[in-house]
Amino acid sequence: MEKTQEIYRLKELAYEMRIKLLKFCGSYDGAVHIGGDLSMTEILIGLWHHAMQCDPENLSWPERDRFIMSKGHGALAMYMAMSLRGFFDYEEIISTYGQLDSKYGMHPCRVQLPALECSSGSLGQGLAMANGIALNAKRKGEKYRVYCLMGDGETGEGSVWEAAMMSSSYKLGNVVGIVDRNCQTMTFYTEDKYMSMAPYKDKWKAFGWNVLEINGNDMAAVVEALDSLPAPTGDVPTMLVCNTVKGKGVSFMEHALGWHSGCLGTEDMERALLDVQKAWDKEKEEMGR
Repeated sequence: MEKTQEIYRLKELAYEMRIKLLKFCGSYDGAVHIGGDLSMTEILIGLWHHAMQCDPENLSWPERDRFIMSKGHGALAMYMAMSLRGFFDYEEIISTYGQLDSKYGMHPCRVQLPALECSSGSLGQGLAMANGIALNAKRKGEKYRVYCLMGDGETGEGSVWEAAMMSSSYKLGNVVGIVDRNCQTMTFYTEDKYMSMAPYKDKWKAFGWNVLEINGNDMAAVVEALDSLPAPTGDVPTMLVCNTVKGKGVSFMEHALGWHSGCLGTEDMERALLDVQKAWDKEKEEMGR
């Protein structure tokens, strides 16, 4: 019963986050990376609200888990998830996002936001940064985890696989890689053109990683995977391959290349909000709520 209640709590937060993302996408005077924001909603909620040791009142807590948003264009989703945990002010996010001198840029900046471990945006760099932080922890005998969230498109870059070799070679069992495997980039489907990723899970295994493959839009599966992580004192890094749907929860956005980024008009926003509300009503009914 306790686990069921926790999953319900997290699902409710994911619903709230989707609603906030869509309302912002309908009010912001510019493009929002809404497709990927929606595909990784459950992942971010599972991390910031269930798995990670962190304290919004103590940003320099030595034992905190570290998080690297390697797919920096997912910054808005990260801000939203963290605001629900009390790190950031939601009203400040929506009133200043993307503006000159705003703390909440389209890519995250640690100079502006000390709650972050690093700035990011250039794809393919996050895992190497996670390795550096994790190696420092190992050498100091510290036992926190370093989580690194990547998009599957960026893992086509050689820098990722160099970092993957380092993770296993240096026995960084405190590194947890997470891939938002929605099988889309900005302009094409990963398995249809240019550079196929398959067999994806096997690639990470071949680089010496412990690999778990899950439905990244299923909160119960996300929680189970995060709860089953090996101790950070181990020698083998772990990769969570999270199969997701870009634009998850909105019928006309799901799997659509045109919704890598964009904005919503009034009619489309109403349709999107209705889709999410119907899905949440169904979830509640299935959980007896």
